[in-house]
Amino acid sequence: MNSLFKRLPRNRLAATRRSSRRLHHSQPHPHPLLATFSRLCVEGPFRAALALLPDLASAGLRADPVSLTRLVKLCVRHGTASDGRLIHRHVADHGALSGGGGGGLFVSNSLVSMYVKFGLLDDALRLFDGMPERNVVTWTTVVAALANADGRKDEALRFLVAMRRDGVAPNAYTFSSVLGVCGTTGVLAAMHASIVKVGLDSDVFVRSSLIDAYMKLGDLDGGRGVFDEMVTGDLVVWNSIIAGFAQSGDGAGAIELFVRMKDAGFSANQGTLTSVLRACTGMVMLEVGRQVHAHVLKYEKDLILHNALLDMYCKCGSLQDADALFRRMPQRDVISWSTMISGLAQNGRSTEALRVFDLMKSAGVAPNRITLVGVLFACSHAGLVEDGWYYFKSMEKLFGIRPEREHHNCMVDLLGRAGKLNEAVEFIHEMSLDPDSVIWRTLLGACRMHKNANLAAYAAREILKLEPDDQGARVLLSNTYADLWQWTDAEKSWKAMRDRGMKKEPGRSWIEVEKQVHVFIAGDLSHPSSDSIVQELNRLIGRINALGYVPQTEFVLQDLAIEQKEDLLKYHSEKLAIAFGTMHAMLGKPIRIMKNLRICGDCHAFAKLVSKSEGKVIIIRDPVRFHHFQDGACSCGDYW
Repeated sequence: MNSLFKRLPRNRLAATRRSSRRLHHSQPHPHPLLATFSRLCVEGPFRAALALLPDLASAGLRADPVSLTRLVKLCVRHGTASDGRLIHRHVADHGALSGGGGGGLFVSNSLVSMYVKFGLLDDALRLFDGMPERNVVTWTTVVAALANADGRKDEALRFLVAMRRDGVAPNAYTFSSVLGVCGTTGVLAAMHASIVKVGLDSDVFVRSSLIDAYMKLGDLDGGRGVFDEMVTGDLVVWNSIIAGFAQSGDGAGAIELFVRMKDAGFSANQGTLTSVLRACTGMVMLEVGRQVHAHVLKYEKDLILHNALLDMYCKCGSLQDADALFRRMPQRDVISWSTMISGLAQNGRSTEALRVFDLMKSAGVAPNRITLVGVLFACSHAGLVEDGWYYFKSMEKLFGIRPEREHHNCMVDLLGRAGKLNEAVEFIHEMSLDPDSVIWRTLLGACRMHKNANLAAYAAREILKLEPDDQGARVLLSNTYADLWQWTDAEKSWKAMRDRGMKKEPGRSWIEVEKQVHVFIAGDLSHPSSDSIVQELNRLIGRINALGYVPQTEFVLQDLAIEQKEDLLKYHSEKLAIAFGTMHAMLGKPIRIMKNLRICGDCHAFAKLVSKSEGKVIIIRDPVRFHHFQDGACSCGDYW
């Protein structure tokens, strides 16, 4: 500065110094009221800052945009929607929304955001419509709010289009917020193309949101494609892809990605571990789940993670591990107790489940509706009809829980399994809720179990009124007719399915051996070890024949010769999985099998006798419950 002054002529130098002094002395000090207001907007308390607005108006003073924006933020944290509207009125009446230099836009954006955070989306949109100027922050706030609002997803997409027509380019947050509302793969692909076009496809959060969106639509290949194209050191993206596969039911894919993540040098966090535990639960991959347990130990007090681990052990049929974990948990909430109750019930230990329910009440933990579903399930699968009625009728009185559909369904199941079919129908007709297809399907399953074709046909008709394309109802009805050798009626049901292009889902079973999942399909001998499996299966059948095994051909629901029926029974998926399991069984470890359909009576008898002849524990999980076979008996007590 001194060198600059030296270059000026003496008379100009003196003038410059005089001008500088005048400028310095002419700058007014801020009004004490404005200074106080600005300080309160930063430090609070909010009420004191808000109370100064009328004083500012009376004094004709106009607060600066920064202070007003800070006041709006304080309002979101400590005020109410009414306070927010009061601030809005003040700034609108005193010109702060139309201030130059971008100040008005700055304040307007904060008010739009405030209305959104208070859940007043229509107020936000009214303010938005009246704004003379909008920038990317304005548009993104509104687009994100619409995307998160129930029933307004389509508006979010329309606003995104309007934003671009207005000449405002979306940023990474705009795209991330709206990707989740793409309802079809076509719309998502178009959005993906737009992201690539503007060069935001390399943004880690945009890519993470893209993966989530593809997974949400069930497009695992699309999500995997986005993931494989990127080079990232961000755990967020790994978590997105692993969670997507786990939630979409591809547990094997989720676990494979988890292994890749570890190999790439990433450390799992709570989000990763929760997703991997979900995958292990779905695939009954107990050994991988136990490895995940080692990672969970780092999060000693993470209740959500411990609950996920407990659920995994219960749904993998390892109640010894579940019980040990449950006892060691530093804290338990209603989810912990409910998981343990349901786990015991599903594994055929209904009496213990009800005992844990009593312990839960003694511990002062109030049950919720999920807890009562587990309790009623325990009663249903143990034939405890009187206990079930007691818990159902006392739910509201004792625990303040109004019976919902799940509880009514449990009661239909309880009565149906006990053979009280007429009582079950009467219960359905007297329900305060309209019966849905799930309840009628439960009754239909009980009708098949007790071979009541007339009532099965009635239940099937009720299902098809609600869901005309329901394949399961037609399958159960045709199976019921076939159980009774009513082949003509069975064929009518099968023909109706064929005419609609429906196919009966084949039986599938899978087993984990050395951290690899092996899948078997009924009648399919394409497994690389099929020759050895058939040889082992023949050996097992020879062994259990000596124990009295006779193929129960009545479980073949086709009008065939006895020899053909025996061949079909022989290659049921669970028998193939059991044979493979005995070939690779480790000393002292159970054979664990997952099945997509209810186990048939012949396979149930087969598993019981193999457990006795081989001295092995065999655990089979079907869609409803577990069967623990040991020493020729099953945990279900042949009541399933």
